Amino acid sequence: MDKIFKKEEDNVDIEEFLNNLDVEEETMVEDADAYVKPVSLSSEEDSTMVVEELRKGNIILLNIGDLSKRNTIKLREMVNSIKDVVDEINGDIARISTERILVTPSKVKIIKRKE
Repeated sequence: MDKIFKKEEDNVDIEEFLNNLDVEEETMVEDADAYVKPVSLSSEEDSTMVVEELRKGNIILLNIGDLSKRNTIKLREMVNSIKDVVDEINGDIARISTERILVTPSKVKIIKRKE
């Protein structure tokens, strides 16, 4: 009976699995209501794209790591402009790590709490 219910996870290399998650090519599902899109914020064009995606109802996982190391003043300006749009469309924005910000469209709220 143990052979039947033996866990297959013993053979899984978790590091290899996690490292390959972002390598796989994803196809866009046409009937999805919204997408979660990763975006690296490095220029005004990226900021404009974030705003467009929010208006389409998509959720943005914003990578600010590179810009935070290069130009914190520019980062602040760009995040403030995104935040203004988020407030305008009744979305939400929250920092989820030192290098990531979660930005959501209207009707999607982030529960914020300090651990």
